[in-house]
Amino acid sequence: MIMERPPMRYLFTFPSWAGAVTLTVLGLCAVLIAAPLAAQGRGGAMEEVVLALAIPPASQQATPVPEEERDHWRRVTIRPGDTLYDLFQRLDLGPVQVQQVLSAGRSARRLARLTPGEELELRIDDSGRLMELIYYPDARRVLRLVREGRRFRAESGERPMDVWLGQASAVIENSLFEAARQAGLSDRLTMELAEIFGWDIDFALDIRKGDRFSVLYEEFYRDGERIGEGHIVAAEFVNQGKTFRAVRYTTPDGRTDYYTPEGRSVRRAFLRTPVQFTRISSRFGRRFHPLLNRMRVHKGVDYAAPRGTPVRAAGDGKVIFRGRKGGYGKVVIIQHGQRYSTLYAHLNGFARGIRTGKRVRQGQTIGYVGSTGLATGPHLHYEFRVNGVHRNPLTVRLPQAAPLKKAYRDDFQRSARGLLAQLELLTRPTVAANRF
Repeated sequence: MIMERPPMRYLFTFPSWAGAVTLTVLGLCAVLIAAPLAAQGRGGAMEEVVLALAIPPASQQATPVPEEERDHWRRVTIRPGDTLYDLFQRLDLGPVQVQQVLSAGRSARRLARLTPGEELELRIDDSGRLMELIYYPDARRVLRLVREGRRFRAESGERPMDVWLGQASAVIENSLFEAARQAGLSDRLTMELAEIFGWDIDFALDIRKGDRFSVLYEEFYRDGERIGEGHIVAAEFVNQGKTFRAVRYTTPDGRTDYYTPEGRSVRRAFLRTPVQFTRISSRFGRRFHPLLNRMRVHKGVDYAAPRGTPVRAAGDGKVIFRGRKGGYGKVVIIQHGQRYSTLYAHLNGFARGIRTGKRVRQGQTIGYVGSTGLATGPHLHYEFRVNGVHRNPLTVRLPQAAPLKKAYRDDFQRSARGLLAQLELLTRPTVAANRF
């Protein structure tokens, strides 16, 4: 169930130009207010809103109206397949102005990679010249480009909004996703919850009826209207009677991660499973090989997944092999320090830039699920080795990631104390309801 929202936790301050634009001329007020994202729809036809500011007759004007106030504002939603060139062509702005925008600096280059559903606000003068562009990369940030002669000046900032703590708590009856939806969590937050505790809980195999969770997460509001959600800031998951807790914390040097109440990282040096899978099709140990038609030791775990599913590096390391290897088909092997190595086989293909000698980070996509080599269908064959010896990826004890530095412990405890108290209050009703 969704618990009552607590008082506002924190409030950001932002530049005045990032919100609605209000112009008043002798009592005549023209207001441009951005409609909520939900009202625009995604992937549909481009929506354009043109507001021409009404200007009273000259005889009624006490002072001249600035030239820029005679411009037109347009608000557009990016369609699938759109580029900035396509958009500017539809608005009759021309390729020269595209180059002027993209040359405004590093932050403006993000406009070369627009995503369907994103929105732009553009101020265009009567001659068809772009004077100002406002772009929202996400729910929290804003980029503003302002014309200065033949160039644009780029300004970055945060969007004006209030950030509240949303709350959700539920007991699992059938599945995590069903319980989460009933509690009001989006699929994205549910996936984030699974990722936070994914080092300790196998969400495909370990979840049981009666498991429960409680979550505190960011909710973004503007002018009293909910416009989006952020990250989970604290969470508890009880799996088969064992309790796991995590708090989101950003260190003074800017690194953000999740930690236990004691300040230990919830992460491990390795992911337990390097792919989103539908089922385990073959486990570690002796088995009857379906293609070789004989008993054979299976030195890894097979994860059945649709062809093309991204395969992630289980940990930081260096690619020591990338290519074909007999019955393994297309393979990537990663060395993690001196003791550990991992192997990913039957890949359909390799991710861009993955080559022998390349250093990769935990969670980075290295390839895609396939059925190359001796395989009856698309799946990932995954091996985990310690000092060259194959170990069961499902049961091997994974080393901890580095804990929070001692210099940050006191600050973390101060930050976590209030969140853990709210989490405790949220957890109690769920536990009590589960007893009756």
